[in-house]
Amino acid sequence: MPRLGKKYQIEIQVTSKPNAEYETDEYFALDLPVAPAVMVAEEIVVEGTDISDYEIESCICRHLDLPEPEQKKGGMFSRLLRK
Repeated sequence: MPRLGKKYQIEIQVTSKPNAEYETDEYFALDLPVAPAVMVAEEIVVEGTDISDYEIESCICRHLDLPEPEQKKGGMFSRLLRK
């Protein structure tokens, strides 16, 4: 995430709490997504599951009206599996 903040000159805010704190009435009252989650501006990109770096970067680009990045091809391991 910090890498994307530097690349696109945007503020990245990471919030990390013990899981139990995300399940309190006080947290639900804030109307924030269920952790783990990613928000870009006010848009909840994903909640309750993981997301790829490519999907996060694509959402940031859409928010900034920039072209989406090219999706990287698989690494060496995935190339070996295709043979």
